Amino acid sequence: MKRFAHLLCGLLAICLLTPLSAGAAEPVKLGLLLPITGSNAPYGQNALRGFKLAQEARPTVLGRPVEYVVVDNKSDNIECSNAASRLIQKDKVAAIVGPLSSKNALAAAPLCEAAKVPMISPWATNPLVTQGRKYAFRVCFIDPFQGQVGANYAFNELKARTAALMVDVSQDYCVGISGFFERAFTKLGGKIVLKTMYNTNDQDFSAQLAAIKQAKPDILYVPAYFTEGALIARQARELGVNIPMLGGDASQADELIKIGGEAVEGLAFTTHFDEQGVTTESGKAFVKNYRQLYNEAPDSCSALTYDAYNVLLDAIERQQSLDPEALVKGLEATKDFPGVTGVMTLVAHDAVKPAVILHVDKGKFSFLTTVQP
Repeated sequence: MKRFAHLLCGLLAICLLTPLSAGAAEPVKLGLLLPITGSNAPYGQNALRGFKLAQEARPTVLGRPVEYVVVDNKSDNIECSNAASRLIQKDKVAAIVGPLSSKNALAAAPLCEAAKVPMISPWATNPLVTQGRKYAFRVCFIDPFQGQVGANYAFNELKARTAALMVDVSQDYCVGISGFFERAFTKLGGKIVLKTMYNTNDQDFSAQLAAIKQAKPDILYVPAYFTEGALIARQARELGVNIPMLGGDASQADELIKIGGEAVEGLAFTTHFDEQGVTTESGKAFVKNYRQLYNEAPDSCSALTYDAYNVLLDAIERQQSLDPEALVKGLEATKDFPGVTGVMTLVAHDAVKPAVILHVDKGKFSFLTTVQP
């Protein structure tokens, strides 16, 4: 009887412990909200590669496996809102990595805010993405810094004293960064002689470029996405507008060179990452592993998404919790994190970190310099 009592106590202990063990083994589910299709698909597909590489290198957190749900926002605001709702309501994710573009991030952020689900964007640089929000974060620098870096390069390196702007008014990113470049350039002593507008998917830029040719600026600032940027460059050269062109981080896509060809030779742009400018050990390992796995060079979207995953997991580990309030505190406390895109500190939910300047040289993106914040 005594032996039976011991056996019964042992079985009871196993039963009591089993739910805890099973619970501890439950996966941590993350959402990945990216443009896998649509106009921004090349950015999204590279970001997905970076995320997968990060998850393979660090597959667990808090002793639990990390699972992720990929949802395609189709490069569209309405689709992005629907995708964010699905991740929050149906998939019950602990946090969301993404979206990429500022426009899509601005669509998803209010939903994450209302549901108290932390969101960390790899690539959305418009300041409004995190402004006044508790649950929205990013691992990229913001456009006031990028605009300042671009203006300094134009004024001090290119010796430009006048500039023309071409602004995609349908993209929050393009409108925002153009304004910050204009402010910084004029503060340095430069002058904006002309500002022209266009919309995403426009094909003919001849009217804007004819006006720019007549204005005779020293440089043309075009912080466009790759399709419009490449078409603008081609049509500019055809019309005899041969002044230097300067862009922003959306220029960093191989498609810019494929579409633009010789017309984009010399085009310079501010961005987040290039393997030639890597300074951290994690960055060197990332480049090596990415090249081995995908047989090509990583870009900013892949590197930033890799960083977003690791910054998120770092915050979870430090807080030892998936509670949204704890996770917010952990992300806010991120300091001197050695990311692959540089050492970063999150200040007011935005990353303070270096910028990189690249240019197109002989059909390839070539590193020029790194600019510290």
